Amino acid sequence: MTVRVRFAPSPTGNIHLGNARPALINWLFAMQNQGEFVLRYDDTDKVRSTQEFADGIARDLDWLGIKPHIVERQSDRAEQHEAATQKLKDAGLLYPCYETPDQLDRQRKRLAARGLPPIYDRSALKLDDEQRKELEAEGHTPHWRFLLPNYETSPFETQRTEETWDDVIRGRQTVDLASMSDPVLIRADGSWLYTLPSVVDDIDLGITHIIRGMIT
Repeated sequence: MTVRVRFAPSPTGNIHLGNARPALINWLFAMQNQGEFVLRYDDTDKVRSTQEFADGIARDLDWLGIKPHIVERQSDRAEQHEAATQKLKDAGLLYPCYETPDQLDRQRKRLAARGLPPIYDRSALKLDDEQRKELEAEGHTPHWRFLLPNYETSPFETQRTEETWDDVIRGRQTVDLASMSDPVLIRADGSWLYTLPSVVDDIDLGITHIIRGMIT
């Protein structure tokens, strides 16, 4: 297996020490293992991403001695992201939700007041086609959530579902999917959040190791 890592900055500003550190670690890890370093600009933020910032990132990496083997732009891969989105929708794993940010905030506060974790209740799954059409006719634009596989028969009856992986530094790691809300993958304006494009691109580009900073 050829080691391939990626540094994926958003060209919405200049890189700083917090960016340079994982970039250097990725580069050194790739060189240590005779691997490849991918510079991927996560430039799906069309408002804030600029060529000037992208050029600045490339210039700063060069100053650090980092020579990317491959350079990619997420904005060039919209076709692949669309295909993955449609595949998830067809499989029933992406579902539309119509709650406003204010409504979601009130839901979380009500759960917190009861001493419960602020997990989304999947109420949007109870809407039928007619109800969705009515909401959209009223001007409500949906955001889309990924349905986590944390249930056996009914998505409203979750059960402990562990996902485990091996971290090179921290060892065996486990997360319980029942402790999480279904993540939003597409905003109401139709743009993707970081998660979907990043996963699609990591798979397509053959990324073998993801090395990032850790909050302690």
